[in-house]
Amino acid sequence: MTNESSPEPGKSLFSLQRRERLMEELRAHGAITVRDIAAKLGVSELTIRRDVNTLADEGLVSRVHGGATLPSPLDRSAAVGRPSAHSYSIGMVVPSLDYYWPQVISGARGEAEVQNLRILVRGSAYDAADNRRQVQALLDTQNIDGLIVAPDMGGEHGKELLRWLNALPIPVIMAERRAPSEIPSHRLEWVATDHSFGAGMAVRHLWQEGHRMIGCLTDSTSPTSPHVVRGWKQALAALKIPLEKSIHEDSAKQDNGDRAKHFDRVLELCRSSGTTAMLVHSDTQAVAFVQHCVDRGVDVPGSMAIVGYDDEVAYLAEPAISAVRPPKSYVGKVAVQLMAARLAEGRMRPVHRIDLNPELIVRDSSLGAPRGLAGALVEDSL
Repeated sequence: MTNESSPEPGKSLFSLQRRERLMEELRAHGAITVRDIAAKLGVSELTIRRDVNTLADEGLVSRVHGGATLPSPLDRSAAVGRPSAHSYSIGMVVPSLDYYWPQVISGARGEAEVQNLRILVRGSAYDAADNRRQVQALLDTQNIDGLIVAPDMGGEHGKELLRWLNALPIPVIMAERRAPSEIPSHRLEWVATDHSFGAGMAVRHLWQEGHRMIGCLTDSTSPTSPHVVRGWKQALAALKIPLEKSIHEDSAKQDNGDRAKHFDRVLELCRSSGTTAMLVHSDTQAVAFVQHCVDRGVDVPGSMAIVGYDDEVAYLAEPAISAVRPPKSYVGKVAVQLMAARLAEGRMRPVHRIDLNPELIVRDSSLGAPRGLAGALVEDSL
């Protein structure tokens, strides 16, 4: 027998009464929709979704698309007898499940266990329309309380997606993304790697190894590349390396024979400009470039030093490639920490936007002075 004058710790009498009202509606009609019951009780749909999640975790209802029904023996999702129900359900939409993002997901899941949150992951693509479809599916079928997302922000579709995310009735944390200043995003929070800082570390490392002309090879289709290029340019300016004489090439959509021709062109530009080192984003491009150098008889690192970016597969190359390593696991971990704090503190909490620094993993591909310059190096201060 329940003593209504002594509600459970952490639950207000009003919340218990509201959930009892949900149960009354279910007993009377057999099913409820989140939208209708929220309007009837004069509360937000998010509040009703939380109530449904709580009742489902206690085995009292079965979650269905957009609402709930009385429990069915066929429903295996009810967690009857579970020692500790999750306090909130967090949706997570990432653009890839096989490169970069698995470590982000792992960090998020680990922190979610600590915070007693449930993480529901959906793989998407680098496409704003698909990002929105996956988020909407989570909203419609999982009654999520918050969202961690890495949206595609390119073009008008990307801008519209950001506006839509900013207007959602649940908290949104962006992972490895920052909203541009021209898009209204006052409610969006994020945690992202400072890729410009990482690129700068790579350039300074190559400078310290004796390289005085340092190029950059990136993929313009990647959302990371603009930050890498900005950091490369800033480091060149700080080291007084002339930007107009430095090589910056785009490796986007270069496949098979086209990529070989592209790399041949890059090597010819390096020879003509005296470039002896390259920063290459991403790892897969760096591995391909090292292999091409070997095939063309270009010694790595003696004639061409190379630093990759992402550190996903750089260690597999021969020679092993130095690489900038973003703190991927911590991106996921901190995103969940931000979400937990937002759900606990509500709108009174200031919007948080966090940058994390990457680290440089030095391997054989960038060690040693460039061939023919070792005796001519002078001491330079950074």
